[in-house]
Amino acid sequence: MRPLRYSINITIDACCDHEAGIAPDEESMRYWTAEMERADALLFGRVTYEMMESAWRKPATGTWPDWMGSGDVAFAESIDRAKKYVVSSTLSGVDWNAELVRGDLAQEVQRLKQEPGEGLWVGGVTLPRALADLGLIDEYEFLVQPVIAGHGPTLLAGLRESVRLELIDRHGFRSGAVALRYRPTRASA
Repeated sequence: MRPLRYSINITIDACCDHEAGIAPDEESMRYWTAEMERADALLFGRVTYEMMESAWRKPATGTWPDWMGSGDVAFAESIDRAKKYVVSSTLSGVDWNAELVRGDLAQEVQRLKQEPGEGLWVGGVTLPRALADLGLIDEYEFLVQPVIAGHGPTLLAGLRESVRLELIDRHGFRSGAVALRYRPTRASA
């Protein structure tokens, strides 16, 4: 069974607004590109899918915008070619190497996890909270930015029950950011 990993940038006060942290630098872009490459497929809710598509889909011209540095291009190419699943009851169709996921969320995500491969990656805010409530997330990865936002949406706000975690990896960045990877601890029988 391939694991489901939730990865997101957050501030020290757990704000997960994508504009609240520090702009990505070359080092963090390399890190996120490697994370994208580790995933067999990406799982998005509608809002995250549309946001990622507007930022990282290759333009129809076939040429990346001039503002993109080499790290941005590598990340964009990685996410552009990745298989994507989009959980949405409002979209009538998707493209960008994606397919819609409809029906019972728990059953559909379990089905995706049962497929062979190295892992699924989920980002965003609303969908990961629902998946955490269902106990479907196998790994949590937070890239903690050295910023206190003081406002905005916070990580997993509204979660029905707490999730105990065990630290399995950490990686520091020159910027002061820290990537922390956790696995949920399973209750003893």
